[in-house]
Amino acid sequence: MSDSITLFHNPRCSKSRAALSLLQEAGADVNVVLYLDTPPSRDTLARVVAQLGITPDALIRRGEEIFKTEYQGKTLGADAALDALATHPKLIERPIAIRGTRAVIGRPPEKVLELLD
Repeated sequence: MSDSITLFHNPRCSKSRAALSLLQEAGADVNVVLYLDTPPSRDTLARVVAQLGITPDALIRRGEEIFKTEYQGKTLGADAALDALATHPKLIERPIAIRGTRAVIGRPPEKVLELLD
């Protein structure tokens, strides 16, 4: 397993900042990905969803305005959800920490520490 942890990070999000701080305090080697500036590809999102063990739909932030205007009330299958996430990275739940083949959503932020085991 890789020692480095990749963190899909939004510095404006308190949960994301807390997760990053916890990892840094634990001495983890963290590769920060500012996913709003450098959005992950659809293929990357599909791989992350598989690592998380969830459906693509479960990764969508439903409180975002873009979700409310573009997708609310619609049934999104896996392909449509991945397309929405790739097109609108603001919809991606955060933070996501990845280490090797394992990934967690840092909600609560302490969940990211599971990757240090």
